[in-house]
Amino acid sequence: MSSVRSAPAKDPFPAREDALRLQAGLHDDPFSALGPHMVGRRRIVAVFLPGAATLEALVEGKAHPLTRRADAPDLFTGAVPGKGGYRLRATDGTGQAWEFDDPYRFGPVIGEMDEYLLGEGTHRRIWQVLGAHVRSHEGVAGTHFAVWAPNARRVSVVGPFNAWDGRRAPMRRRGTTGVWEIFLPGIGEGACYKYEILGADGTVQPLKADPVGFGAEHPPKTASVVRDIAGYGWRDDAWMTYRAGNNARTAPISVYEVHLGSWRRKADEGNRPLSYKEAAEELVDYAADMGFTHLEFLPLSEHPFDGSWGYQPVGLFAPTVRHGPPHEFRDLVDAAHRKGLGVILDWVPAHFPSDPHGLERFDGTALYEHADPREGFHHDWNTLIYNYGRTEVANFLYSNALYWLEEYHIDGLRVDAVASMLYRDYSRKAGEWVPNVHGGRENLEAIAMLQRMNEVAYGEVPGVMTVAEESTSFPGVSRPVDMGGLGFGYKWNMGWMNDTLDYIAREPVHRKFHHHQLTFGLLYAFSENFILPISHDEVVHGKGSMLAKMPGSDWEKFANLRAYYGFMWGHPGKKLLFMGQEFAQRAEWDRAAELDWGVLGAEWHSGMQRLVRDLNTLYRATPALHVKDCEADGFRWIEANAAEISVYAWLRQGQEGDPPVAIVCNLTPVERSGVRLGLPQAGRWREVMNTDAAIYGGGNRGNLGGVVAEEVAHQGLPASAELTLPPLSVLYLMPGED
Repeated sequence: MSSVRSAPAKDPFPAREDALRLQAGLHDDPFSALGPHMVGRRRIVAVFLPGAATLEALVEGKAHPLTRRADAPDLFTGAVPGKGGYRLRATDGTGQAWEFDDPYRFGPVIGEMDEYLLGEGTHRRIWQVLGAHVRSHEGVAGTHFAVWAPNARRVSVVGPFNAWDGRRAPMRRRGTTGVWEIFLPGIGEGACYKYEILGADGTVQPLKADPVGFGAEHPPKTASVVRDIAGYGWRDDAWMTYRAGNNARTAPISVYEVHLGSWRRKADEGNRPLSYKEAAEELVDYAADMGFTHLEFLPLSEHPFDGSWGYQPVGLFAPTVRHGPPHEFRDLVDAAHRKGLGVILDWVPAHFPSDPHGLERFDGTALYEHADPREGFHHDWNTLIYNYGRTEVANFLYSNALYWLEEYHIDGLRVDAVASMLYRDYSRKAGEWVPNVHGGRENLEAIAMLQRMNEVAYGEVPGVMTVAEESTSFPGVSRPVDMGGLGFGYKWNMGWMNDTLDYIAREPVHRKFHHHQLTFGLLYAFSENFILPISHDEVVHGKGSMLAKMPGSDWEKFANLRAYYGFMWGHPGKKLLFMGQEFAQRAEWDRAAELDWGVLGAEWHSGMQRLVRDLNTLYRATPALHVKDCEADGFRWIEANAAEISVYAWLRQGQEGDPPVAIVCNLTPVERSGVRLGLPQAGRWREVMNTDAAIYGGGNRGNLGGVVAEEVAHQGLPASAELTLPPLSVLYLMPGED
């Protein structure tokens, strides 16, 4: 049924003032002046249609001419009989005719409960109401548009379908919610659109992309694109059933971090990156073969600048179209799940760019950001900071987190730059920041938003994980919110990463003076649920590749790196490597080129790749190496103080009955024989990992597959064995026969 509104019995309708405001694009209540209205006993229809020569309403096949208004030449009005629906038929100056439905004859779409929650700023699933939704309304197919712009005088949907003319589709204001909506019949999947917003001061803003848009044009174009994200046929039931166990603190978690635009490229097709569907085969198969448990993608939400790697997003609800449309991104996630891989997305609530089509001064005011640059501008990245204290903005962010988890079956969110959110004085000098209400430096509003995000994520989607990239000693990052923490599942261990990389980059002759850079991390290793991250940040901006960081000759570089990975996989904490590090890419990461896969033709590189695969396999298969990654009783030092010879040894222990693993590191280029190592039991101990093995490119030195421990107490343990430690190597020993 059409929505017929009553109007005062006056002539003409709409009033001259309304007609002039419509013509000028200044009307803030277009539904009061357009569409069907009862004027006295007659139904008058008013239609604003620039470019039309004639216009008539069609009711049950009969045409009823509408007359052009003299005071507003693009406005047509006339009496249309009946109370039901009608269509419109127009002609242009050439006589070309077209038919369409009048958007102003349709009633509202947003219901009372949604309106209440939006107005309150507590709608957990704003994407189900805001954005562009392909749907049928009152029996007609089209798209419903809704956007939050509380300080606007007028908001219009514009696109090629209405010549980007903001006068043609002004929206309906929904009470005091700040939300505007309109149903546009005939608009469907693939339509480009933006919002034209008339600010409170009467200034037309730059055309804005939809903050809750599900798709976007390929950059450098900037329009949003209508995408129907309903109805995907997921085939990952088995994964979803057991996901909670795969993300648990006791699970083996080894993450392969990927920048999808540069993992592989199609050189014979203009050097383009892989599509989501191609990655669903090539990348998923590779990561599964390498033994990783999770894929982690640098941000895949829409972003205007390739060089930001996705960390300056504009379309938080849109998977970037660089690799395909939304359903094809779902194909990638679905394929990963069916191969037993979890999917983690980088999520960026810390800042957003000032591109004119984005969120900056969205409705002519500092809406999403702070007005004061001391609170609302990041000098490090030349970006804007969300106003976390505004209820609707916090709602926008935590609802976006839930969106990825629910709509795309994402298994985890890694939250970027958390430290920059926690502190008001982050990277600021005195006088450049505003204290909180208590006079302190903590950003209480950001803290509350992060806590709320974690509560919603874990409360609404059981089995997921959230991960904080947090570079300070802020307490309780991975402690539950109800215990005073931020509520994250895991935290990147940035201190461990910095200390260990600094150590391993030193010439071995100097390492004895820095011995405790490798032991210091155990003083706090169980204060949080840690992930050990060797991420993209360590191989860019002149830092060189992982291989390039290593000292010495080529042989020593590879041996050092193999030993470092052996140390890392034996250390408490979940694991993360950035792509290319698993085969010791020589060059620093270049986001515009694919990884240097050609080096795998060389033995040392293929050996490194085999080592990482075997480390992952051993880590996953050996409970002692993962079930107590986050528990202090899963670790015991055997030797922590042999600084003169740069030797370290420790035990990893699982649950009762799990065989322990002894890990021994020799981080000098000198083979050491007759080194006595304390062990928890006598008998045969197998050498289950030797980073100096020939299959990894090493010298094949060691203990001929194992040692026999005697009942000779040593280093506080009841048994011990003599070992040969190859140069620059790590050994893993487990009790039992071969």
